[in-house]
Amino acid sequence: MAGTDLGGYGSALAIAAMALATYLCRISGVVLMSRVRLTPAVQRALTALPGSIVAATVVPIAARSGLDAVAGILAGVVAMALTRNEVVALAAGLGLAAGIRFLGLT
Repeated sequence: MAGTDLGGYGSALAIAAMALATYLCRISGVVLMSRVRLTPAVQRALTALPGSIVAATVVPIAARSGLDAVAGILAGVVAMALTRNEVVALAAGLGLAAGIRFLGLT
């Protein structure tokens, strides 16, 4: 393989390249946001963004996973809304999903 011998530094170069890519991705967000005027609409969008990302990640997985996953997520959301405690929400969601599976209701 001509031109691919990196003298044993291939792994180190790959790690350095990924570190640089990660740094550039992070710094580009800071640079771009320093140029955006933070209007009330932009602030609302930025505030809603984390929840939107979580929903976009979790909903398709839950839909493919079945009734127990959907019920567990709903239980976690309700518990979080009522208690504002992540541990309680996690326990409620996991407990319901595990209970449904244990009882063979799926």
